[in-house]
Amino acid sequence: MTQPDQFAAPWVGRHPGTQHFAPLFEYAHLPEGKPRGLSESCAGLAASMVEALPDGPELSAGLRHLLEAKDCFVRAAILQARRGGTRP
Repeated sequence: MTQPDQFAAPWVGRHPGTQHFAPLFEYAHLPEGKPRGLSESCAGLAASMVEALPDGPELSAGLRHLLEAKDCFVRAAILQARRGGTRP
C-alpha cells in the first residue's frame, strides 16, 4: 500500500533526519475506521509542518512528539473499540 502523493511530496529532498519520519506517519496499512482516520490526520499535520518549517532540531523534536502523540491516539481508539465504547 502506498500513501497519497500529497503526503510524500513535502518530504522529498529534505534532510535525512526529517525524511526519517515520513514512513513512520504512513497510515495506508491500517484498516478503515477511527485509528486510520486519526493517523491520517496526524500525517497531514506532519506534512504541513515539513512544508512550513526549515529542517533542524526543533522540527525533528516536533515531529517526534507528534509521532508519539499519534501512537497514543491510535492506541486509545483501538482500546475504545475493544471495550465496545463509542464517543459522539
